[in-house]
Amino acid sequence: MTSPITIPVREEDGEVRLDRFLRRKFEGLNQGRIEQFIRKGIIRVDGVRAKKSSDRLQPGQDVIVPADIFQTIAESKANKSVISKDDERFLRALIIHEDDEVIALNKPAGLAVQGGSKTTRHLDDLMAVFATEEFGKPKLAHRLDKDTSGVIVFGRTPDAIAKLNKAFASRTTQKVYWAVVLGVPHPMSGEIRGWMKKQGSAKNPELELVRRAAHGDPDALFAITDYEVISNAGTRASWVAMKPVTGRTHQLRFHMAEMGTSIAGDPKYRCDRPDIGGLSEQLHLHARALKIPHPKGGMLELKAELPKHMKDAFELLGFEEYEGKDPFKPFK
Repeated sequence: MTSPITIPVREEDGEVRLDRFLRRKFEGLNQGRIEQFIRKGIIRVDGVRAKKSSDRLQPGQDVIVPADIFQTIAESKANKSVISKDDERFLRALIIHEDDEVIALNKPAGLAVQGGSKTTRHLDDLMAVFATEEFGKPKLAHRLDKDTSGVIVFGRTPDAIAKLNKAFASRTTQKVYWAVVLGVPHPMSGEIRGWMKKQGSAKNPELELVRRAAHGDPDALFAITDYEVISNAGTRASWVAMKPVTGRTHQLRFHMAEMGTSIAGDPKYRCDRPDIGGLSEQLHLHARALKIPHPKGGMLELKAELPKHMKDAFELLGFEEYEGKDPFKPFK
C-alpha cells in the first residue's frame, strides 16, 4: 500500500466540516465513500481516527488520508454518467429561479428526482451542470414523485440547504398543487385528514405505496390536505387545487383516491370511476406554486407552468387557467 497523504487545514479553509473539506480537496469524491473511509478508520485528524463526517476542522490541523483515495475517485468518475450538451440545454430550460443560494426548476413528469436500481437518469445527477468548485452541485431541499411535474427547489450552499430544509420541516413553506381528477370531490372544498402508512419496498419507489391506517398503528403518520375544486366538466372530471399541510409520501394521490376521485393517469391509487377518455396516460398532478423563506431573507414565490399533457387536458375539458385563484391564497 502506498504512503498516506497529509493535507494541512489552512487559514483560508476556515472552520469546516471534515466531509466538506475532503470534497473540496478531492473533486469527484462522494459522500458515501467518505463515510466508508471513516467507518474503516483510515481517515485521521492530527493522528487520531476521525469519528464522524460532520467533525469540525480548525486551521493548523492535519488531515491524513490513504493515497488509494485517488483510485476511488478515478473509479467513481469512470462510472459516472456523462452529462451531454443536450442534457445541459434541457436542464437550463427548466429554470424558474436562480441566484447564489437557490435554484428552482419546473420538473417534467417522468423525470426521477433521485437514482434507483433501474433509474440512471435523474435530477440529482444532472444538477452537476450547476456545480461550483467551492460547494459542488446543488442539493435537494425536498422531493417530488417521478411522475409529478412542477416546482422543485435546490440549495446551492450548505447554509442555504440547511435553511431550506428547516423551512420545509417547520411548515413555513406554502405549497399548492393542481390536479385533474376523475369526477368531482364532495364537498367541493374542505380538508382531508387521517392516518396513513407506507407499505411495499422503501428501496424501490416504483413498488412503494401508502394505505389507510389507524392511530396507534406502527409507523402510522397523520396527514392533512386542504383542497378546493376550481372548475368541473359536469360530473366527468374536475380541476382541483390542493394544499398539503403535511408532506407525506404520495399524500395527495392517496387522499384524492380516498375521496373516490383519483387523479387522472394515476396507476397506483385508483377509484371505481371510469377513466376520462382522450387524456394522456401520464399522471395529471402538478406542483403549481411554492412560497418559501429565502435563505438570505424575504419570501421566495415560485410558480411553474403546466406541462403539455395537462394543458391538453384543460383544453379537452374546457378548463381555463385564468379561472385559477391566486396560487398562494386559494383557501380560506
